[in-house]
Amino acid sequence: MKSREVSFSVTLNSEEPKIRKQVKFKIKIKGAKWLLLKNQKDLKEEGLEKLEAVLKQSKRLRKAYQLKEDFREIYETTQDPESGKNKFKEWLCKAQSIYGDAVKTIRNHLNTICNYFLSRTTNGVMEGINNRLKLIKRQAYGFINFENMRMRLGASQFCKC
Repeated sequence: MKSREVSFSVTLNSEEPKIRKQVKFKIKIKGAKWLLLKNQKDLKEEGLEKLEAVLKQSKRLRKAYQLKEDFREIYETTQDPESGKNKFKEWLCKAQSIYGDAVKTIRNHLNTICNYFLSRTTNGVMEGINNRLKLIKRQAYGFINFENMRMRLGASQFCKC
C-alpha cells in the first residue's frame, strides 16, 4: 500500500471503530479489530473463519468491511486516472451511508488522489523524513545549543533508528 492510499485507508479505518462500537456482538471474538483492519487476501484460513464469524453479527459491519476491500481493490487494479476517478465516484455513492466523513474528505481530494494512477508513486518517503525531523525537533527542547540539534538531524539521515 502506498502513502496516499495509506492515508485514505487510515481515514476509512478510523471510521471502523465507530461502526464496531455500534454493533452489539453476541459472540466476542479475540482479535476482531485486527481482522477487520487487515486485507482479506492477507488472512489465512483460520483468520478468514474468524472474520466471517465477526461479519455474520452485523450487516452494517459486513458492508463497511466490503467497502473497505473495494476501496483497496480500486488502487490495486486501476491503471489510469480517469477510470480511477470513475471507480472512486461509484464507490463514494455506495459508501456515503457508512463512511460519511471519510467520503467527504475523499471527495475534496479526489483529483489529487487520482494522480496516484499516473506513476503509482507517492510522497510517502518525504512524509516519513518530515515525521522523523518533527520527532527530533520535539526531543530537542532540552538541547543546550542549536549545534547539538543539527548534529542529531544529520545523524538521523544516515541511520534507520
